[in-house]
Amino acid sequence: MASDEGPTRIDSWIWSVRLTKTRSLAAAACRAGHVRVNGERVKPAHGVRNGDEVRLRHAGRERIVVVSRLVRKRVGAAIAAECFVDNSPPAPPREEVPVVGHRDRGTGRPTKRDRREIDQLRGGR
Repeated sequence: MASDEGPTRIDSWIWSVRLTKTRSLAAAACRAGHVRVNGERVKPAHGVRNGDEVRLRHAGRERIVVVSRLVRKRVGAAIAAECFVDNSPPAPPREEVPVVGHRDRGTGRPTKRDRREIDQLRGGR
C-alpha cells in the first residue's frame, strides 16, 4: 500500500487517493495542463513526493492538496483521506433546482387550458 522507495507517478497518485474517478481522467487532466505540482505544470509521468503541493482543476473546481503519504494502488476512502492534506477553498453552494410541476399519476396529458396555465406560471405570454 505505502511506498517510500521513491516518487510515484502523479496521475497514479491522483487516481489512487480518489481525486479523479479513473486514471485515464487523471492523465488527461495532466496533459491538458490542469495539474500543477509546486506551481509547475506536469506530465502524467511526473514523480510526486511527500510534502509536494498538488493543484488539480477538475469538475468545475480547484483542489489544492499537500501530499502526506505516497500510494501506488487505489485505496479505500478512509485511507485515501489520510494520504493528503486538503487546503482547497470550500466548494461553491449548489444551485437550487426549480421545482418541476407535478401531475397526479393517471391524469393523462395536460389539456390546452392546463398548458396555458403552465405557460402563465412559467412567465410566458
